[in-house]
Amino acid sequence: MTQLALVIDLNVCVGCHACVTSCKQWNTSGSAGPLTDDAPYGADPAGTFFNRVQTFEVGTYPNTQTVHFPKSCLHCEDPPCVPVCPTGASYKRAEDGIVLVDYDKCIGCKYCSWACPYGAREFDEDRKVMTKCTLCVDRVTDKALPEAQRKPACVLACPSSARLFGDIHDPQSVVSQAITDRGGYTLMPEWGTQPSNHYLPRRRQQVTLHAEDLQRIDNPLKLDGKQPEAAHLEPGREDFAT
Repeated sequence: MTQLALVIDLNVCVGCHACVTSCKQWNTSGSAGPLTDDAPYGADPAGTFFNRVQTFEVGTYPNTQTVHFPKSCLHCEDPPCVPVCPTGASYKRAEDGIVLVDYDKCIGCKYCSWACPYGAREFDEDRKVMTKCTLCVDRVTDKALPEAQRKPACVLACPSSARLFGDIHDPQSVVSQAITDRGGYTLMPEWGTQPSNHYLPRRRQQVTLHAEDLQRIDNPLKLDGKQPEAAHLEPGREDFAT
């Protein structure tokens, strides 16, 4: 059975949020949208996002690392959000393993969000329905698109190629080989949900720090308040009205 999924390389994710914005744009204008935002510039903003990037530091100074951790629906092989849905709105597609929500059946009871141990469900305040990552199902199954374009929007937008997409049940696929070669792992396997999305661990890189590298040195241009004067330039042609 085919199981489409994402494999995310934490070693090269730079936390640029290109996956977040591309996901929002595609799904807002696609079959899952509109993904509304409430008071985005107010004191208490709220919004619907299928993909989020969490950033935190690990280690102790001076040996610290910044980790960018993207997270979305993991499209579990045994999704706990499906059996708790009283209307059958949450379901798992047999042909590709993608977990979806039928908005026509969803009553917004939030049972699925309580059952999901990963916090991957989003409640749309305007439509009063539960939403989630669709793996851009409307894109990956669109035969009108070139095969190279039949990937989730987040995968196509990633500038560092940190996101891979494919069938993890196919041992010859790119994602399966990456999981095998790099020791890919799933989140919270103790829950028994068998997440399809995998993460590739960060590779520890040795950096030699010298004592002088840790000493702060004042900028010589700012000593005694002395600043270099800006060079005097003659007005250019663009400075005159034509």
